[in-house]
Amino acid sequence: MKVFPAIDLLGGKAVRLREGRRDQATVYRERPEELVAELAAAGVERLHVVDLDGAFDGARRHADVIARLCAASPVPVQVGGGIRDAAGARAVLAAGAAAVVLGTAAVKQPAMVEALCRELPGQIVIAVDAKDGLVAVEGWVETSTVTAIELGRRAAGWGAAALLYTDVARDGTGRGPNIAATAALAAAVTIEVIASGGVHSLDDLRALAAAGVPAVIVGRALYDGRFTVAEAVAAASPGSRC
Repeated sequence: MKVFPAIDLLGGKAVRLREGRRDQATVYRERPEELVAELAAAGVERLHVVDLDGAFDGARRHADVIARLCAASPVPVQVGGGIRDAAGARAVLAAGAAAVVLGTAAVKQPAMVEALCRELPGQIVIAVDAKDGLVAVEGWVETSTVTAIELGRRAAGWGAAALLYTDVARDGTGRGPNIAATAALAAAVTIEVIASGGVHSLDDLRALAAAGVPAVIVGRALYDGRFTVAEAVAAASPGSRC
């Protein structure tokens, strides 16, 4: 299982939210670009960057910071948050990102997102952010009537590179990921599923790997010092007991 460290941006700083709430943010670094080399040093394949202000406001808010992060990173960077149209997606890729994560747009503008998936193969990741099995949009403040598996299957049909699955109720809480729901989504689609939200321990990583989940994003647990990136990568490897 691949491990993607997360850098979440709010007010120009690297933070982590609790349960997706803007008023429940912990600041981890004033200059997010300083994290890049540190997080990539353990041999991870990709970094995951989220413009939280953009996700809440519906428009990109950290273009300059994201460009600096991409320029500083020795590994590919995938970027999400506030990217709601084709021009925004192309701008993020032009700034150096390897992939763009689209969530709200996939529910509200599916034709546009399908066209982007076909135009930019391997570069569009669809965020499946779920509350009680239904997809949450607009920075997680609205819940749609689309199920997580329904959106996942649509995205696979569009030719999306991967799905990014988050159980919103567990994000940043340390309660552990929703392994059953993540594994169910992975079993229901033909593209890679990336687990996100709730990872608290190395045992969580081992459990996700054992359930056949292809990749995982880790954030708060790293910044809180519960384990290192190197330990996460080792725990996600087959047969690991570290």
